[in-house]
Amino acid sequence: MRTVAEDQELKRTPLETEHVRLGAKLGPFAGWNMPIEYAGALKEHEAVRERVGLFDLTHLGKVEVTGPGALGLLQGVVTNDLARAATGEAMYNLVLNEGGGVIEDLIVYRMGEERFFVVPNAANAHRVLRILEEEKAERSVHLVFHQDWCFLAVQGPESVHVMQGLFPEAGGLAFMRCIESEYRRRPVLVTRSGYTGEVGFELFTYQDIALDLWRDLTDAASPFGGTPCGLAARDILRLEMGYALYGQDLFEASTALEAGLSWAVALDKGDFRGRGALIRQQQEGLPSILRGLRMAERRHIPRAHYPVFVGDQVVGEVTSGTFSPVLGAGIGLAYLWPPNAAEVGDAVEVDIRGRRGGATVVRPPFVDRSPR
Repeated sequence: MRTVAEDQELKRTPLETEHVRLGAKLGPFAGWNMPIEYAGALKEHEAVRERVGLFDLTHLGKVEVTGPGALGLLQGVVTNDLARAATGEAMYNLVLNEGGGVIEDLIVYRMGEERFFVVPNAANAHRVLRILEEEKAERSVHLVFHQDWCFLAVQGPESVHVMQGLFPEAGGLAFMRCIESEYRRRPVLVTRSGYTGEVGFELFTYQDIALDLWRDLTDAASPFGGTPCGLAARDILRLEMGYALYGQDLFEASTALEAGLSWAVALDKGDFRGRGALIRQQQEGLPSILRGLRMAERRHIPRAHYPVFVGDQVVGEVTSGTFSPVLGAGIGLAYLWPPNAAEVGDAVEVDIRGRRGGATVVRPPFVDRSPR
């Protein structure tokens, strides 16, 4: 049970009262008091996969980087090559330590030649801001941490219909593209992105219009069977896609290459934090690799820290696990060591509270929901 002091220390979304009115169960997440579920994680998961769901993600960080030195600053901090991003394009990125370990994963939106919008996870938002401040040096760069902004998401097959009534231009957005719009004469950044694997949109704007925007989106989603959704459903949705979560599957002890994120690393773009370590690891070989596991029996659900076996030998550890309603099976991500201890298609066992459950090593996504 949380104490009164702990409750008071939690940051609050501007929609907290609305979430309570709608019957949400709220709980602490990354220093925020956030909606965990409303009608239940499985019902909310179904809404997103089959219809449409609304999320309040205001806890995530929102950092604007502008000025003639903005591109150079970010190129030295993140792993992907932002020089290749056109205005209105988004890129998944990592921030590494000097050993190549993952400090953070985030999205960078290019809003102009000298203007970028960076969205880190809630727990690391201030750390990312500090790193940018430290690396800024003499560059002509302006950093703004938008603490007065909210972040809402509309996710699911019907999300385009929901969005077009409020933001007609949203219908023409391609995946990982964004556009600046407005709502009630206030600026809104509309992005065609999300963490669920479904067609979806994310919206950034000022907190003072968050309630009105949330209610308008709720009204627009209602004819399609839309519903508010919490972070528990979002976790199931992201794991079905094999999306790694910082603090669960990504951490500083494992490198970007071990996490299977080489596609987000542009070693040929020039120097950035951790690049040298990744090059050395490429040459020397990886000590571990993040793989997907699909359990053979419905009753077996892998959870974080469960050991993975081949015969009597421990060859890995689960980092995230859940029950997939789409597959009707337990799924999980696990680091395996060495990487060839079990290849894709091989059988392994997961120790589930003292009993072994059979699993197959697979290559995520577990569920095929390619962006459409």
